[in-house]
Amino acid sequence: MLNGTMMQYFHWYSPNDGSHWNHLANQASELAAAGFTALWLPPACKASSGGYDVGYGAYDLFDLGEFDQKGSIRTKYGTKAEYLNAIQSAQTAGLQIYADCVFNHKNGGDHEEEIEAVPVAIYDRNQSIGGDETIRAWTHYSFPGRKGKYSTMEWHWWHFDSVNHNMRRPGDDRIYRFKHKQFETEVDLRHGNYDFLMACDLDTGVEEVKGELNYWGEWILDTTKVDGFRLDAVKHVRASFFNEWLDHVRTYAHRDLFTVGEYWSEDLDALHWFLGRTGGRISLFDVPLHYNFHRASQQGQSYDLRKIFDGTLVQDQPALSVTFVDNHDSQPLQALESVVEPWFKPLAYALILLRRDGYPCVFQPDYEGAHYRDRGRDGHEYEIWLDSHRWLLDKFLYARQHHTYGEQYDYFNHSDYIGWTRLGNADHPEPMAVLLSNGPAAKQWMEVGRPNAIFYDLTEHISEPITTNEWGWGEFSCAGGSISVWLPKTP
Repeated sequence: MLNGTMMQYFHWYSPNDGSHWNHLANQASELAAAGFTALWLPPACKASSGGYDVGYGAYDLFDLGEFDQKGSIRTKYGTKAEYLNAIQSAQTAGLQIYADCVFNHKNGGDHEEEIEAVPVAIYDRNQSIGGDETIRAWTHYSFPGRKGKYSTMEWHWWHFDSVNHNMRRPGDDRIYRFKHKQFETEVDLRHGNYDFLMACDLDTGVEEVKGELNYWGEWILDTTKVDGFRLDAVKHVRASFFNEWLDHVRTYAHRDLFTVGEYWSEDLDALHWFLGRTGGRISLFDVPLHYNFHRASQQGQSYDLRKIFDGTLVQDQPALSVTFVDNHDSQPLQALESVVEPWFKPLAYALILLRRDGYPCVFQPDYEGAHYRDRGRDGHEYEIWLDSHRWLLDKFLYARQHHTYGEQYDYFNHSDYIGWTRLGNADHPEPMAVLLSNGPAAKQWMEVGRPNAIFYDLTEHISEPITTNEWGWGEFSCAGGSISVWLPKTP
């Protein structure tokens, strides 16, 4: 994974015309040639809204777009055959594939069941707000379209510990904990206990649930040959469950299976706790770094760039940090909207792609651009255009492949501009210097270890080359609110 680069190959508003998997099959070689080494694909299993669902409303883990369920055979992204073809095409091109797994909940049950349950306070799940009562909830999953193929297990209320609906009272969306059940421990402590997130919450303490998910792990590896996993909403699931599940599937597969979890929190202590509890089995997305980028992009020159890595996972545990700029949850009009403004995105991507630490993930709309419409939280409809930064990102990917090796020297001396150099190693001897500014144009003397050498700006933001002195130092520059990546000019 040294100098590898992942792409999140989807966003919340990816077209729902079923073309996604075919688009990947056609584009895989191009992405590999650009310098990507892995793709994180969206949830491929049938979700509660069928062909319109992004995939996080998980319904049937064994339906990859093969059965007529929830109003369609295909998923939003295409059919099972197209999915498998896309994976094979990507792997043939040299790309690893990470499958998105949703283990926290199920949604879109096929039948109602009666359950004894207790309503709890939404902001303190440990507090009951009523007595025991009989509710009706959509907790029986029989998967009628699949008819027992691949797995004969049907899910019932006892496979869950809580729901957020009661069909005896239309419109009742309180959280109900099932009588004689407890919320799982080893979860985030927000709201007292953040086990419950949505829909029908899985009880991973039930042996039948653990057995079925272990079996599904074997089945998905045999069926798809994926290289690893992205785990959704890990802060809502018992942490030790992931130890058990990953140990099982890795033993079954006889390979490492890179795995990254989504623990959406700025609380660095909480991220460290999860990493400790899972014993290094799982990397985490560096959510605190994303929020640093978000704030830096909003504050402009008033943001102190020397602090851009303060309080981040990549600073504390770089080997387990997956760095990113934006994703499907932070993009405009989504629940966790915290957009990194377009002017700052090249700077942010340089900070994750051109430095030593972390495993960077590029968001597909930042590479290809995107256009969509949706309603905001204020009820108004908006038209969103996301800019493509591909021209610069391709250059960063080139530099990452060929110049991000050896010692890294940081020059974080000024609040409104920072820089660093990479000196190269025996296998990749070509050095690099990077300078970026969130204020006016800047210059910085930096060491590159190449005396009397001519350097040019790969980004073409500055046309004049610079020449290093006899000790291998150069006064490198960048334009205001911009970035320059300086590489040695070949004879």
